[in-house]
Amino acid sequence: MITRNITPILQRLASQYPVITLTGPRQSGKTTLAKALFPDKPYVSLEDPDIRRFAMDDPRGFLANYPQGAILDEVQRAPDLPSYLQGMVDADARPGRFILTGSQQFELMTQVTQSLAGRTAVLRLLPFTLAETQRLRGKGPHPDLPQTLLNGFYPRIHDRRLDPSQALADYFATYVERDLRQLAAVHDLQRFERFVRLCAGRTGQLLNLDSLGNDAGVSHATARAWIDLLQTSYIVHLLPPWFTNSGKRLIKSPKLYFYDVGLACWLLGLRTPEQVSRDPLWGSLFENFVIMEALKDRLNAGESPEMYFYRDSDGNEVDLLLPTGGKLHAIEIKAGATVNPDYFKGLKTFAAHNPQAVAGGGVVYGGTQSQSRSDWHVHSWQDLQNDSPIH
Repeated sequence: MITRNITPILQRLASQYPVITLTGPRQSGKTTLAKALFPDKPYVSLEDPDIRRFAMDDPRGFLANYPQGAILDEVQRAPDLPSYLQGMVDADARPGRFILTGSQQFELMTQVTQSLAGRTAVLRLLPFTLAETQRLRGKGPHPDLPQTLLNGFYPRIHDRRLDPSQALADYFATYVERDLRQLAAVHDLQRFERFVRLCAGRTGQLLNLDSLGNDAGVSHATARAWIDLLQTSYIVHLLPPWFTNSGKRLIKSPKLYFYDVGLACWLLGLRTPEQVSRDPLWGSLFENFVIMEALKDRLNAGESPEMYFYRDSDGNEVDLLLPTGGKLHAIEIKAGATVNPDYFKGLKTFAAHNPQAVAGGGVVYGGTQSQSRSDWHVHSWQDLQNDSPIH
């Protein structure tokens, strides 16, 4: 197993809190990481029906089997368990006693946030970063940009050298068959799958629930419920706009992205690198990739996932704003392989309108040569192979 970038912060927090809650998409590597870092702890999967029934029918008796602590995998399957853990860790608050993992967003699970408030540190593990995939490959050949997007970043694809199309098809089928039934009653699975594919076709666009619902043949309320469901289960991420108190008219809808760009490619029907590079959404898919790399950087460092984009009614736009020290790093993302003067237009306009808010920034583009310019850095996407943070 390669060292995951989140390891230092996870180890530090495990020395301070009695419970660590590690959440993230299914197959992002949570179980592998927990077992590797805490090899002496018993591992218990609540996916097992017998174990889950025991935990739900007799939570005190279940937890009494693990007085020294344990790794409790997919803990959302026994939602009352955190309430019983509370008393147990209050009586013995040794740090790093229990490691909880789950593939739903615990921020939306009141059982964890209420029962274990102040007793657990919550970390989110997303799929591999680009740097982690390259570390796994070692000195072997690295894929080009279209193949990188097509592969996506779920660890199993890279660990086992799987065909991404087949692996992502299996991933989505498992999601529909297992997670959806846990999370909500989606009665029309065919329509839901169409809805998810329509979301992929809107990667990098402003979320318009009316349009999305109309195209999928569902009501606005159903479209909202399904978007919430996709967020909860780590399929889609909504990037909020940045607001100021100025009178300037700003866009207020979030932009839609996928936690894994490879899954977005698969949902779009893209199966070869050539199809990816020629697709009308090529620029949006590259943008999705870079924004998720930025989010992974922040989460792996234990920082807030807070990130924004900027767009006003005049069409001025910056793809990504990263809060840092009370100010913002402004990032423009362009899939083109040649630096164009137009790449800097949004950055310059934003900096001119908000001089007190900007603390630097630059362009991330699809070319291979990075450049140091007087005003804005230009980063090749390949810089991300070296764990270089996006600033």
